[in-house]
Amino acid sequence: MLGFITQRIMKAIVVLLAIVVLNFFLIRLAPGDPAVVMAGEAGASDQLFVAQLREKFGLDQPLPVQLYRYVKGIATLDLGFSFRQQAPVSQLILERLPATLLLTGTAFVISLLSGVLFGTLAARRAGSWADTAITILALIFYATPLFWVALMAILLFSVTMDWLPSFGYETVGANYTGFAHVLDVAAHLILPAMTIGLFFMATYTRMTRASMLEVKRLDFVKTARAKGLRDAVIQRRHILRNALLPVVTLAGLQAGTLVGGAVLTETVFAWPGIGRLMYEALLQRDYNLLLGVFVVCSAMVLAFNLITDLIYRSVDPRIEFAA
Repeated sequence: MLGFITQRIMKAIVVLLAIVVLNFFLIRLAPGDPAVVMAGEAGASDQLFVAQLREKFGLDQPLPVQLYRYVKGIATLDLGFSFRQQAPVSQLILERLPATLLLTGTAFVISLLSGVLFGTLAARRAGSWADTAITILALIFYATPLFWVALMAILLFSVTMDWLPSFGYETVGANYTGFAHVLDVAAHLILPAMTIGLFFMATYTRMTRASMLEVKRLDFVKTARAKGLRDAVIQRRHILRNALLPVVTLAGLQAGTLVGGAVLTETVFAWPGIGRLMYEALLQRDYNLLLGVFVVCSAMVLAFNLITDLIYRSVDPRIEFAA
């Protein structure tokens, strides 16, 4: 197991380096000059001032030199300096990362548990009205755009019913502490977490249902029934456990992408996470900050893939670690 983890980490480092190089050149191909943007916001259009800005932030250097400096900095865990925010990139990301992890982690847990629960119920009641209702709802939530769900949730639960806050991470100016602060953050978390969770819940529901129906027809399940095992034991220990493997694969892939993929939700709900930070950096042509967010998101995707491989063994002990 240790050798497997070591080899996977080495491969992940190579993949991360390739992602860093590719993102660096793709960002540089985007239209717009950050020095011109900063000069325009400062109310100056003098070419000399623009040239001074480019020299100050190293934008006048050839691309290979800029790439070498950037990769060298990442090797020492230095993600660079944000020339727009006037702060280290790592500091800006660390300030926003907890909010994103809270949002995506909550949405992931809700969607996975609910998806497996509803998928199991639909598979056990295949062909019944419950199966039909769950399947139709899953298709609706899967096909509905996230931004529409977010706006309708705000309109219904915040504007019309006034049950939940619609924007932000906490109530501005309330200065809650202790358990009151926890409740305040939880109230702000419900709408964005449910918005993300509904889409992925639909995915896990359909995947669990299809996988369980496929496993149910296999010979070892028929053998378990012939031995006289109770239906609850067969469903839990034989069908569900084997059906979870494709669900674990999908969940592992989506867990990493959730961190950087909540841009739309964080923007609609004004949630102060790295998704919104990435969007702001793109508008401001803040290359270093944008690249820093890409690096962190890529590293988390690779980490979640490794964790998924390790979870396989606990779900099915027959699976062996192999590089």
